[in-house]
Amino acid sequence: MLTKVFGSAVFGVEATTITVEVNVDIGVGYHLVGLPDNAIKESNYRIAAALLNNGYRIPGKKITINLAPADLRKEGSAYDLTLAIGILTASGQIKADDLADYLIMGELSLDGSLQPIKGALPIAAKAKEEGFKAFILPMENAKEAAIVEGLTVYGVSNISEVIGHFDKEEPLTRVQVDMEAEFYKNLDFPEFDFADVKGQESIKRCMEIAAAGGHNIILIGPPGSGKTMLAKRLPSILPPMTMTEALETTKIHSVVGKTNNMGLMSQRPFRSPHHTISDVALVGGGSYPQPGEISLSHNGVLFLDELPEFKRGVLEVMRQPLEDREVTISRARFTVTYPSSFMLVASMNPSPGGYFNDPDAPVTSSPAEMQRYLGKISGPLLDRIDIHVEVTPVPFEKLSEDRKGEGSVAIRQRVTAARAVQTARFSGLENVHYNAQMNTKQIREYCPLDDVSKTLLKNAMGRLHLSARAYDRILKVARTIADLEHSETVNGDHIGEAIQYRSLDREGWLG
Repeated sequence: MLTKVFGSAVFGVEATTITVEVNVDIGVGYHLVGLPDNAIKESNYRIAAALLNNGYRIPGKKITINLAPADLRKEGSAYDLTLAIGILTASGQIKADDLADYLIMGELSLDGSLQPIKGALPIAAKAKEEGFKAFILPMENAKEAAIVEGLTVYGVSNISEVIGHFDKEEPLTRVQVDMEAEFYKNLDFPEFDFADVKGQESIKRCMEIAAAGGHNIILIGPPGSGKTMLAKRLPSILPPMTMTEALETTKIHSVVGKTNNMGLMSQRPFRSPHHTISDVALVGGGSYPQPGEISLSHNGVLFLDELPEFKRGVLEVMRQPLEDREVTISRARFTVTYPSSFMLVASMNPSPGGYFNDPDAPVTSSPAEMQRYLGKISGPLLDRIDIHVEVTPVPFEKLSEDRKGEGSVAIRQRVTAARAVQTARFSGLENVHYNAQMNTKQIREYCPLDDVSKTLLKNAMGRLHLSARAYDRILKVARTIADLEHSETVNGDHIGEAIQYRSLDREGWLG
C-alpha cells in the first residue's frame, strides 16, 4: 500500500515542502531514499522503539520510503514523526483519510515522546502558502508556529496523541496565540535600563544619537569604565520592532532553534560573540549553511567587545554584510541568503595595557605596541563606524549617588520620534530608512551646510587632523542630531557636536 505524508525542509530562512512516499509491499527490508543524511537514516531505530512502546510496530515487510524531491538534500531528525505516521498508515495500522491536509514534523524519543524541531515558523508559513489545513508538531514549537494566521496548529507531546487524532478517538486541541499580546508584552519594561547607569551622561547622549540614526558606534575606554554595560542597554532605546521586523527576526532564530517556545520575538536581539569566534560562526555557513551571529543580530545589535582581539580575517568578512545588509552563502548545489541589517556596537581599550590617555595610570605600552594594537582594526572597517567616543571611568561621587538617571523608555520616545522624521524623509527611496544608510549623493541632498557650518567643519578637519573619511560620517551624525532637535536644517551646533564623535580619526590614534 502506498501512502503520502508531508514534511518540510528549511534552506536559508525559507522552507520547501517534502513529500514522504511510503510503500509497504510483500518482502523484507527497509529502504530509505531521496538524499537523507545520517540522522534520517538512523530514524528507523527510533521509530521502531517508539512504536513498540506505544502498542504498534514496524511491519515485517518490504518498506520503501522516498523523500521527494529526491535531488534535494534532507537533514536532521525532524522527519521521525512524518515517517512513523506514513509507515502506520501504509501498513493499515491506522486509518488517516485526510492525511493530505496535514504537514507533520517532529523528532521521536524511544518512548514515543516528541523533541522540538528547528525552523517551525518558516515551515508553518510555507504550509499556509501551499494550502495545508493543519500543522502537527512538538508542543515546544507550537506557540511559534501558531503565529501564522490561517493555519491550524496542533502541538503534541507523544506519538500516541497523533495516532488518536487520526483514528478519531481523541482529536487534538488547536494551539492559538494572541499576536497583539505577544507583540507588545514587556515593551515598557526593558531588562537592561539606562536608569541604572550612574554618570556617563555624555556617553548616553552618544548612544541616543546612534540609536536615532542607526549609526554604528565604537566605545574606547579603560577596563571597568562601563562600555559593556552601556552597550547592553542600547536595544532598550531602539524603536519598537514593527510586526514585519518581528516576524523576520523570529524566523531567523527559529531556523537555529533559539526561540525557546516564546512565540513572536518582540524585543530586538542583542548578540555578543566572544573574540575567539570563527568567520563561519560570525557570518554563517557550514556544510549545511546556518545563520551566523550577524544574521541573529538582524533588526538588533551586534556587540563586539575588545574589537582588536578579534582575528583580522573575521572582522574583514563583516564589511560586505555591513554594506549590503544581507549575507549570501554559495555552495555547489544551492545558494542561501540571510538578512543581516544590524547596528554594530564595538568596544576596545585605548592600548594593550588599557590605560592610554588616563592621567592617573602609568603608560605601560610603547608607541610600537600601541600602533600594532590599534592597527588590527582596518581602515575599511572603521569607514563603516560613524561614531567614535571615549569612555572614562565614573568617579566615586557619581557611583554613590542614590538618584537614578533618565530611563530607557523616555529616551526611546525621542529616538522613535527622530526615526519617524527619517522614515518620512526617505519614503520615496529604496533600501534607505534612516540616516546611517545614506550614500554620498543623499548626504549632499539632505545635509546642506551654510557658510558658517562649512567653515567650522573645514577648520576642525585641519586642526584635529581628521581624515577625509570622517567628512561624510560627521554630516550623517549631524543630520541625526538635527532630527532629534526637530530641526529641518543642519547648523553649526549640530556639526560641532558631531565632530566630537570621531576620536579614532584624530592624529595620535590611528595615524
